[in-house]
Amino acid sequence: MIDTDSPVSRRTLLRVGLFGSAALAGAGLIGSLSGCSPERPAQGFVLLRDSDLPMLRRVAAVMLEGATAAANLPGAVQGTLTSLDQGLARLSPAVAQQVRQLFDLLSLPLTRGPLTGVWSGWEQAQDATVVAFLRRWENSSIDLFKQGHASLQQMILMAWYGRPESWARCGYPGPPTV
Repeated sequence: MIDTDSPVSRRTLLRVGLFGSAALAGAGLIGSLSGCSPERPAQGFVLLRDSDLPMLRRVAAVMLEGATAAANLPGAVQGTLTSLDQGLARLSPAVAQQVRQLFDLLSLPLTRGPLTGVWSGWEQAQDATVVAFLRRWENSSIDLFKQGHASLQQMILMAWYGRPESWARCGYPGPPTV
């Protein structure tokens, strides 16, 4: 039962659920029609697909800016994507499918432009455009966008801070030796 004093009304909850379902179903349908297959990982990856990598590279580069020296950023992004892929490979099939749907929503041209503001493709997106997309989703009145932002941020930052090269910069000496 939903409390009537709650800031989330039943109508809002239904609207967000309906919008989210439609968006994810549309992305899945478009992906299947365009030949995207969740069964084909990119070269050297277990779960991440070629279509996911441009978006993840740009978003990770923006999120990791300042976390490592600028000269080390390309290697840090690649290492983060490797760690992210290893983490995603351990997810249940249902959760992995939801992550794929989020990546499809952000990567497919039909949904990417209107939902992210990245019209020309992730490879050409300027840092300011990627930052604007992340801020827009973080502060959106649509809960699905907020959840998408939180998921992206948590996945990428957990993958980065799980890597030994990130530890010195944040003052973590590493796990104790046993």
